[in-house]
Order: sequence, then structure tokens, then C-alpha cells
Amino acid sequence: MKILYYDCFCGISGDMNLGALLDLGVEEDFLRSELSKLSLDGEFEMNVRRAEKRGITGTKVDIAVKSGGHPHRKLADIENLIKKSGLAERVKSRAMDMFSHIAAAEGKVHNLPPGEVHFHEVGAVDSLVDIVGAAIALDFLNPDRIIASSIQVGGGFVKCAHGVLPVPAPATTELLCGIPIKTGLVPYETTTPTGAAILAANADAFTDDVAFSIMKTGYGLGTNDFDIPNVLRVFLGDMPDGAETEEQVILEANIDDMNPELIGFAEEKLFGAGALDVYKIPVMMKKGRPAILISVLTDKAHEQNVAEVLFTETTTIGLRRQTVQKVALKRDTETVHTKYGDARVKKAYFKDKIVNIKPEYADAREMALKNNVPISAVYSEISNQIEKEKKR
Repeated sequence: MKILYYDCFCGISGDMNLGALLDLGVEEDFLRSELSKLSLDGEFEMNVRRAEKRGITGTKVDIAVKSGGHPHRKLADIENLIKKSGLAERVKSRAMDMFSHIAAAEGKVHNLPPGEVHFHEVGAVDSLVDIVGAAIALDFLNPDRIIASSIQVGGGFVKCAHGVLPVPAPATTELLCGIPIKTGLVPYETTTPTGAAILAANADAFTDDVAFSIMKTGYGLGTNDFDIPNVLRVFLGDMPDGAETEEQVILEANIDDMNPELIGFAEEKLFGAGALDVYKIPVMMKKGRPAILISVLTDKAHEQNVAEVLFTETTTIGLRRQTVQKVALKRDTETVHTKYGDARVKKAYFKDKIVNIKPEYADAREMALKNNVPISAVYSEISNQIEKEKKR
């Protein structure tokens, strides 16, 4: 599986993103040719050069806007410009998705419908090129999955069309809602609304913990000079075929003042609330008090429901939370017919080959009780039927 991993240790902007993707192997002539399909009538000039930031050599992209360019555009103007272009439909769709993210964020900040937002900075020609260029470059690289680290947003204040605003700017804050960020590395803006929109619209997951083999590394250089490299690093990597990556959440609590019998009831409620797994570990706390460490794995969609159960059905008054990256094999389920009845069987695949076959315990249990036979006999019968199926 080919992945694109954004290492945003110093944030991300539109020009840094273009530089990093060009550095990864997007052909400059191809990018220029595709951008010409926007028919911006000579409104900009794109300068690409090799440069260095704090000892790191990479690609610097500068978009010079020529006189007569349109500094303000509404979403409908941008959509019309992109739709009438000769770009591939998938590129148009990706670009409009990024602009829609920005329109929704700006609209919320300024209490306007997205269609009424004047884009100012992100409607200017340079940001239009950054966003459409990002769509072109990502389509060229065609990764199976896009993953990003937590995003450094910087600190201090930034000047923009609406005055002096705190970092991250309000629109950037809205765009990064639900996405892990880091702050204060430098007293400047390190992530722009354009950069935030690129990741918010395209990244499948955000995590600092991901395992892959590096195929190539690209560096996109920023404009400012900091004490750290003002650089966006993007990896082109490889994950084993057949493995799917998903970001999940672990919620944990140490419980030392609760009747253990009630933990079983809480566990049932947790699964009903969306827990994917619940496990309990005996631990010794301070002053020799025995306790139970209860850990719950869930996805972000059910996190709040799971947390509510932990707070209402256990005695804990606080939770530890961490995001984890789950790598799972592709799998499906089929029904196997046996002399004891029908049982569901889960199959797992790696590189399109079956590497694991496991009967569903609930089905095997029911069949054992119904037929008054040991559950091991049921498992054996299921295995025999699977082997017969393989030989047919």
C-alpha cells in the first residue's frame, strides 16, 4: 500500500506543500501544464528553485501575482473557474472539496453562509494556485492513503485582511477542529488556512505513530527563517498490502473503590456504547491498594458515548486518553454448513491470500449447547468442513 505521510513538525502552507510534492517527484512541467488549464490569463508566475533552510535542502515555490489579478473571489466564482477548466474531474472534485472546507470555516467565523464568503487571502491567485496545484500533485502521486502527523500551528499573532489575529487564525482553528495540533514552537504562524484545508480535506488519518517503509522524502521550504527549519517534510512510504490503517482511541481508568461485580455490568454497557474491545488488568496502586485498570478501545465516532459510560457506570473521576494507529488485515465473513448447524467463519487476507480462518465463538457456543457436545468438537467439525471446501 502506497502512503503519503505529512510530517508537519513546522506546520504547513500551500507553497510548502507544493514544494514538498514537487520534491517527491511530481514533474514540474506537468504541474505547469495542468495549472495552465485554469485559464488565469497570465495572472501569476510560478517560480520553482532549490534552496536551503537550516541545513535542509528542498524545493521552494513562490507564486508571483501579476497586476490585474483578482484578490477577492466567492465560492461560486472559484467553482465556475475550476469547472470550466480542462482539468480531470477527480482533480476538480478534490480542489473544490478543499475550497468547500475553507468556505465552511470562514463562514462560521464571520457568521455567513459559505457561498457568501469573500475569500480574501485564500481567494487570491496565489492560494488558488496552491490549492488546485495540490489537487494536481496528489492526483499525480496517487497514494492509496494520506496520513498526517499532529500539526504545529505556531504562536503569537498574524496580520491578515481582518486585522491582527491570534495564531492559529480563526479560520485555521475551524479547519483543524478534531485534528491533533501542537502550539508555540515559534512565535509566528506556521500553519495557514490553505495548508490546514489541504490536510483537512485529504488526510485519511492524523497520528504521530505510524509504521511504514520510506520510499522517498520530499522537503518543501517555507518563506520565513526560524530557529528551526521552516520546512514541510512529506514521505512517500509503503505499508504491507492487505493491511488497513485506522486511527482509534484508548480510554483508561484505574478503579480502586468499586465493587468488582459491577464492572461486568459496566463492560456490557461499554460494548453497547461502541467499545471495540474492553480489557481489565489487576494493578497495585499507592499505599498497597489493589485496583483494576480498565482499558477501552473505540473509534472517534463513539468516544464520547464510551466516556459517558465510564463516568456514569464506574467510580472513576478521570480518564486517560490516547490515540493509536490500528493496522488490520482485510477480512470477510462466510457461513459454513456443518452437521451441528451453520456457523459464521471470519477470514483474514494478506496480499490477497487467506492467512487466518476463525469460527465465530458465539455461533460455536450455541451449536455446542444445542447439540450437547463439547465446543472443541464443534470447532473440529467447522475446520473439517473448511478443508473440504478448499479441496473442491
